[in-house]
Amino acid sequence: MTKADLINLVSEKAAITRVKAETVVNTIFDSMVEALLRDDRIEIRGFGSFVNRKYDPYEGRNPRTGQVIKVEPKKLPFFKVGKDLKDEINGHSKKKNPV
Repeated sequence: MTKADLINLVSEKAAITRVKAETVVNTIFDSMVEALLRDDRIEIRGFGSFVNRKYDPYEGRNPRTGQVIKVEPKKLPFFKVGKDLKDEINGHSKKKNPV
């Protein structure tokens, strides 16, 4: 699913214009990015959580030349899937499928 697909889906499900749906989707994503920039944890119950993981500096190697390079400390966003979503994906959902 792309961002455009998500916008169209929100527009249909909420019976709002595509422009309003785009504003909703962008507001949610922007809020999540801002939270991660502040090093806040994002938790969406039943779906999962986003958190920044911090990595210390280390010495790595250029795979082509074998030359040792210093890798600076960094933070990367990490997603941990929630139990409900994991169970649903693996077919262990307590919800009945509306198929």
